[in-house]
Amino acid sequence: MTPLSTNPLACPADPTADLRLALTHSPEPRVLDRFAADGYDLILAGHTHGGQLRIPFFGALVTNSGIDRPRARWLHRWHDAHLHISAGLGTSPYAPVRFACPPEATLLTLTARHP
Repeated sequence: MTPLSTNPLACPADPTADLRLALTHSPEPRVLDRFAADGYDLILAGHTHGGQLRIPFFGALVTNSGIDRPRARWLHRWHDAHLHISAGLGTSPYAPVRFACPPEATLLTLTARHP
């Protein structure tokens, strides 16, 4: 698909595709908003390390992005799209530890929509 402009975010999803998948390193709200507005079904991201430092019953201390703390990892809705943020395996160079956030590799199983 050819982008409609020189803006790398301005590329609407193909409406005839069975799955419209978007991939971004960091779940920045402006990027997620654009993917959702462009018709993507599923947005995959990382970068937050799942919050990396979490407090039980409170959650992530920070997200290292503009995303809200409750969505620092796992599957959520973002407007009309699904958003999956992997907690990943590593750490940030600024905080080379994990607490209450075990490393994870995600296996997503996608199934067909029911008409």
